Amino acid sequence: MSSAAPRFDRGHTDDLMTFLAASPSPYHAVANTAARLEKAGFRKVEETDAWDATTGGKYVVRGGAIIAWYVPEGAAPHTPFRIVGAHTDSPNLRVKPQPDFGREGWRQVAVEIYGGPLLNSWLDRDLGLAGRLTLRDGSTALVNVDRPVLRVPQLAVHLDRGVNDGMKLERQRHMQPIWGLGEVHEGDLISFVAEESGVDAEDVAGWDLMVHAVEAPAYLGRDRELLAGPRMDNLISVHACVAALAAVSALPDLPYIPVLAAFDHEENGSEADTGAQGPLLGNVLERSVYARGGGYEDKARALAGSICLSSDVGHAVHPNYSERHDPTHHPRPNGGPILKVNVNQRYATDGSGRAVFAAACEKAGVPWQSFVSNNDMPCGTTIGPITAARHGISTVDIGVACLSMHSARELCGSEDPHHLANALVAFLEG
Repeated sequence: MSSAAPRFDRGHTDDLMTFLAASPSPYHAVANTAARLEKAGFRKVEETDAWDATTGGKYVVRGGAIIAWYVPEGAAPHTPFRIVGAHTDSPNLRVKPQPDFGREGWRQVAVEIYGGPLLNSWLDRDLGLAGRLTLRDGSTALVNVDRPVLRVPQLAVHLDRGVNDGMKLERQRHMQPIWGLGEVHEGDLISFVAEESGVDAEDVAGWDLMVHAVEAPAYLGRDRELLAGPRMDNLISVHACVAALAAVSALPDLPYIPVLAAFDHEENGSEADTGAQGPLLGNVLERSVYARGGGYEDKARALAGSICLSSDVGHAVHPNYSERHDPTHHPRPNGGPILKVNVNQRYATDGSGRAVFAAACEKAGVPWQSFVSNNDMPCGTTIGPITAARHGISTVDIGVACLSMHSARELCGSEDPHHLANALVAFLEG
């Protein structure tokens, strides 16, 4: 068995493109993550079962969230955790409970705005439909209609002469996609989706469906130094986290228990049973301690010695809007992962966390950068402060610098995904 985990190269970015294309919804992202973990020797455990003290890799799935951890040989009940955190959801358009409607001979699908998308990026784009169906017996079926079936058409410039001086999109009126012509019949959309997924429409009791851009991820630029694709926020991080966890699980004598925590619903505040505000991560960590014969004191010791890297994308400096960025902090594509800092705790990073991240990047041999918001601009947030406050775990916010965040199609440096993965490997190795 090797004493060092493998390091990732440009092939990691190629694999990321496959992961992005195959994960049009949080449920697909979780299924693909689980499949990769299974290939690395991890096994699924159910929350409703009793957990045992066996070593090795394990994971729990709840909806669009997945928690995975690796218990090395000889791990004591108070062994600390090293956690890499991310989220599986992205801003998009999601199907309403009564989806079938139309106007003026057009058949449309009623959608609700999820999170904070750049609305104009969804206009005049070929869109598919994906998510999960819940059947009457309680089981679920994934569905992915990965071809053009929907479109949100923009009004022609001839009918809106001032559009290039400032476009105003009304979320209810202007963002409802079309998917055909003719009369509207209740149940048509779900019948179509059920047929696509190979289930009987009569068996469908509920659904969690969303729209996605069907254009494939692609390298961009003369030298292919950029990567364009959907859902980079935040599947870049999910993909890097699972790759890093699988890599270190092959190592002997790990001093920590490495953990992957990929949550859902970060884009709308994380307040869900599958979100970072929910109990899922805490329950898993606590039950892991207790399964190894520990008690409250062991759990307290383990959490006190634990560290989390919360990985989410951040802003690269925009060449056309550089004044919107802090004048002394201009993260650039392919400059390595970014350390995200906000003294008002929109990010959880402090000086000690900076030292941990810098040491991991130095060990991995990758460059890194710092990000801080312009004082005149509000700062976003992540699962980092939530994880720190909810579990009392020292947390550091990091990520990959990108442009067009929350667009239907985002952009980053093609070297940065594997820089991030290598930094995460070095962190998990301890």
